[in-house]
Amino acid sequence: MSDHSPGHTHGVAADANSRYLAIALALIVGFMIVEVTVAVFSGSLALLSDAGHMLTDAAAIVGSLIAIRLAAKPGNARWTFGFKRAEILSAAINGITLVVISGIVAVEAVQRLITPPEVDGGPVLAVAILGVAVNLVAVWVLAKANRTSLNVEGSFQHILTDLYGFIATVIAGLVILLTGFTRADSIASLIVVALMLHAAWGLLKDSGRILLEGTPDDMDLADVRSHLLETPHVLDVHDLHVWTVTSDLPALSAHVTLTDECFQDGHAPRVLDELQACLVGHFDVEHSTFQLEPVSHAAHEPGSGHR
Repeated sequence: MSDHSPGHTHGVAADANSRYLAIALALIVGFMIVEVTVAVFSGSLALLSDAGHMLTDAAAIVGSLIAIRLAAKPGNARWTFGFKRAEILSAAINGITLVVISGIVAVEAVQRLITPPEVDGGPVLAVAILGVAVNLVAVWVLAKANRTSLNVEGSFQHILTDLYGFIATVIAGLVILLTGFTRADSIASLIVVALMLHAAWGLLKDSGRILLEGTPDDMDLADVRSHLLETPHVLDVHDLHVWTVTSDLPALSAHVTLTDECFQDGHAPRVLDELQACLVGHFDVEHSTFQLEPVSHAAHEPGSGHR
């Protein structure tokens, strides 16, 4: 079995991501304190729900920063890939947290729709407008980070969703001021809940696929097998598996049947190089493991159900 893995060095990108995340965290935490204070005095559930979402934003960013540090640790004999999946666990935890908080806010919003309390629209509107501004800056900062990382993308989606929530809250504050319709606050809260659930679903779906070692969404196994079979001297490709170790690090393993001549004239290493070049050139897969087999091996290969 032969393994080609040129390695991935994202140190500079990771440092830049940490810097952008830290700036966004400072913005979020500072505004969250202001928002909770105003929400308590104004009685606005919309502001409290936004603050709850911002708390998950802050937690997501903290988790992302920790995950970046863990992912940078080199592998060892016990953890051969290091802690590269720390960012995926962070994304999954953020998704679960969003679901829990959205459930709590939804229950309270429904209760307030039935029995609406008094809500002071002025403070709600002022804080929401400030929230839009703060989140716009935070979104702008994180947009410059490497969003191909599920870790960073999770934090970005948190903040982007919160921006949409503040826009809904601005509308609610205007409605309350102009019409006195206080149920607008609860309706805005439910809109925020829907946005939170949408973000949670995306995080849980993507992180779950990686944790369960599913084939990447942009990878077609039939297409991969077809390209590998085009390599000279390759007769069959089976036990083909493609999964994602962490964002930007897909991995592949396969059993490849070669003509007997490849093992007799020493041509097998050249075929291995060609298989690796095929994966890098067509599918951007740098970490691959191939088991090269002669035709005669198929008769006694353990568990030889070809896939």
